[in-house]
Amino acid sequence: MRRGLSAFNMTSLALGLAFLYLPIAILVIYSFNASRLVTVWGGWSLRWYAALIEDRAMLDAVAASFAVAAASAAAATVLGTMAALALARLGRFHGRLAFSAMIYAPLVMPEVITGLSLLLMFVAADIDRGFLTIIAAHTTLTMCFVTVVVQARLAGFDRSLEEAAMDLGCPPGRTFLTVTLPLIAPAVAAGFLLAFSLSLDDLVIASFTTGPGATTLPMRIYSEVRLGVKPEINAICTLLVAVVAVAIFGAAWLSRRGGGETVVLPAK
Repeated sequence: MRRGLSAFNMTSLALGLAFLYLPIAILVIYSFNASRLVTVWGGWSLRWYAALIEDRAMLDAVAASFAVAAASAAAATVLGTMAALALARLGRFHGRLAFSAMIYAPLVMPEVITGLSLLLMFVAADIDRGFLTIIAAHTTLTMCFVTVVVQARLAGFDRSLEEAAMDLGCPPGRTFLTVTLPLIAPAVAAGFLLAFSLSLDDLVIASFTTGPGATTLPMRIYSEVRLGVKPEINAICTLLVAVVAVAIFGAAWLSRRGGGETVVLPAK
């Protein structure tokens, strides 16, 4: 068998990577453009990052996005971890198929359908739309991703450690906190970071479930882009790409940990 990549495979890989990442690289480079015209290069400058600091509406949208992302990611992490434990530990309980279908439905369902369904539910329940409805919608979207990550970690979990702790007199609740949770903590943290990044850059579902005065950063960027791309948008998009990239790489790094932890069993 030939080792390495052929010229055709190397070319295909290079073109694929360029198609995916070249637009992002151009956006990052032009965020340091000194010219007011986004299509004309005028030299290197940080003027648009300085102008971004004075854009109060954009900064308010950034704060709102981070608040929504943190709250929805925290809720999704708790609910997703509980769902993963149920699927991994309870066996083939009654209603497991329906429960699994409801958990994994947002993974395959178009966001337009999810957003419209949530909007109709909020309208039917006469719930005022705002930040709370966006948080609930993002929790619904991201919980399934947390469940997948944590359930994958639980699939290779050594149950004998829990049994040993309980044999030593540790109650089930303390066993979970002192044995199970530390071992699955990298997967839980990875799920939180993944949920945070997905919530941070969501536009479709937030657009359906938002209300007056509740504007996230993607919604703000989209509303301004329709009137023309301003240099400040390149700057804020670069910062958003950096935050999401750090969150994704952090989630990947944490998800690969957890295989070599040692656990100190609690004394009786």
